[in-house]
Amino acid sequence: MESNIESLMHGFGIAITVQHILLMTIGVLLGILVGVLPGLGAPNGVSLLLPLTFGMQPVSAIILLSSMYWGALFGGSVTSILFNIPGEPSSVATTFDGYPMARDGRPSTALATAFGSAAFGALVGVVLITLVASWVAQFALRFGPPEYFAVYFLAFASFVGMGGTPPIKTLVALAIGFAIAAIGIDTVSGSVRLNFGIPELVKGVDFVVAVMGLFGIGELLLAVEEELHAKAVSSKIDWREVFRTVVGLPRYGWTLVRSAAIGCWMGITPGGPTAASFMSYGIAKRFAKKGVRFGTGVPEGIVAPEAADHSAGTSALLPMLSLGIPGSATAAVMMGGLMIWGLNPGPMLFIDQRDFVWGLIASMYVSNIVAVVLVLLTVPMFAALMRIPFFIIAPLIFIICTVGAYSVSNSYLDVVLMFGFGVVGYLFKKASYPLAPLVLAIVIGDKAEDAFRQAMLMSKGSLGIFFSSPLVTCLVLGGFAFLLVPQLMKLVRPHRRRAGLEPTEI
Repeated sequence: MESNIESLMHGFGIAITVQHILLMTIGVLLGILVGVLPGLGAPNGVSLLLPLTFGMQPVSAIILLSSMYWGALFGGSVTSILFNIPGEPSSVATTFDGYPMARDGRPSTALATAFGSAAFGALVGVVLITLVASWVAQFALRFGPPEYFAVYFLAFASFVGMGGTPPIKTLVALAIGFAIAAIGIDTVSGSVRLNFGIPELVKGVDFVVAVMGLFGIGELLLAVEEELHAKAVSSKIDWREVFRTVVGLPRYGWTLVRSAAIGCWMGITPGGPTAASFMSYGIAKRFAKKGVRFGTGVPEGIVAPEAADHSAGTSALLPMLSLGIPGSATAAVMMGGLMIWGLNPGPMLFIDQRDFVWGLIASMYVSNIVAVVLVLLTVPMFAALMRIPFFIIAPLIFIICTVGAYSVSNSYLDVVLMFGFGVVGYLFKKASYPLAPLVLAIVIGDKAEDAFRQAMLMSKGSLGIFFSSPLVTCLVLGGFAFLLVPQLMKLVRPHRRRAGLEPTEI
């Protein structure tokens, strides 16, 4: 640990220069823009910026790209909270309580809560990278298809067993999500399935299209039905409220720590930021004293997904650096950049390119501070958008969703699908079906299927492979615990209540 601290101090000497601070600022601002615009996202933004870094020094280039990544993670929360349109896939869970809080006239509080929690999660992720970079390489190498599936199973089980809605509704939402995720090419056999003869569906249904329909258009339909166009949200823009919210975050300390831990774990393992934010939200809802109020604008409902999202996003760079295995789509793009610059990710990178590795890690501390300062300074500006009357905002949301859906692959079919998902989102909300499990299944359903089928091929069809090692066994048993224990508790609780009432009735 002492050598890591010394290396980190050496890295600060490399990262803290006028040029690098300027690059961090530019990267964060570009990232916020990318995160705010649905349809782009951090992977696409980093991909577009990558060619501009070819003539730069590797340390400067990776600082610019990683700063853009942090900015995109922060920016994705802005539209999630203000317009119920997730700018990033991992920002979906933030909409559940962030948007209701903003509609309640507290957009500054919602944004400040999100940014403060995100900063804490990112800090925990960077500290993790600093302390356990060498150890995690050995741990992550133990993950194969059975372990991958066990992690995904754990995420799905946490929603079924620990969600606030009836399990049958959650299972229905998951099943629909799995069906949507199965559209396109089967990566194991190579065959095309469920495309209904439509060539454009061979590539599958893009997550961005689904999310903008389910949340953006679906919420728009509900808003029109409820005649919200007659009033604008009254929101007093107060700097003191922003800083008071940030200073008050320690009261949610346990939620912050637990969510950051979940995010780090899912970032290092194949879960990723999206699964981390969903799982953290579900667990926070289950263990909160006022869990039934989740979805109405509860601060913990913003704290949990944001802390998990950013800690997972930061931790995802760890397996990329130490193993050459990217933990997220953005990390994969960055790894491609490393190879173009002549650097080979893996354990030897920490030895052969010490200045590069520790300069990057040190820049994570500094660039996250830069990102937090910039996003907090822009909170009043973003919050002021909520003061615009709904009859002006509604067409804007419609245009953003339509353009965003079309820009995904320049296909009119994506626009039609988005409107179809909008109707589904509207019906789900009217029937009180949860959207979170549906979205989670769309995001990682195909990955879970691939991992399961690969594990079955390895074991020649035997389910015993999921109990073949202590690691995979613990993950699977943890999933069953999430799935069954809450249901058993619901069965036991009425009997305890009746047993307690019997003496008084006698």
